[in-house]
Amino acid sequence: MGKKVGKLIKAARTGADLTQEQLARKISGLSANDISLAERGEKDLTQAQLKKIATITGVTQASLINAAKEEKSSGTKKTTTTTKKAKTPSNANTTMKVTSTEKKLVEAYRLASSDDKKRAMNILKGQETGLDALLDGADVADKFEDVLEDVIGGILGGR
Repeated sequence: MGKKVGKLIKAARTGADLTQEQLARKISGLSANDISLAERGEKDLTQAQLKKIATITGVTQASLINAAKEEKSSGTKKTTTTTKKAKTPSNANTTMKVTSTEKKLVEAYRLASSDDKKRAMNILKGQETGLDALLDGADVADKFEDVLEDVIGGILGGR
């Protein structure tokens, strides 16, 4: 593993406001010293460890794994034959600081159904607004009536 991956690991860790010790405690088989060595490019981590770091710190797994693969392949001899490389997005090897709220939003988005994802994106883009958007087009009056019945029933039932 090289310095590029190490820099990405350090940026992801510091972006998540974690010390090397805190990160190491969350990953089985790694010590704070191992994290330090990896950040300096002196220790190779497994893909599973890189994926775990990505998950914990909120960066994409691809950014760490692709950087590791690039560094491994750059250490090998180059041949004279040329092959076309697939275009990599310009942001594929970057990290982004996210707040804990943003991380929760990403986690919820990943668990949501396809319809819920579309609805959420429309709400965030301002294409859908109001209670109807949140209630999936359900009749607001019916929902309000249900809530009101529950509240009144709870009050009257408690007498």
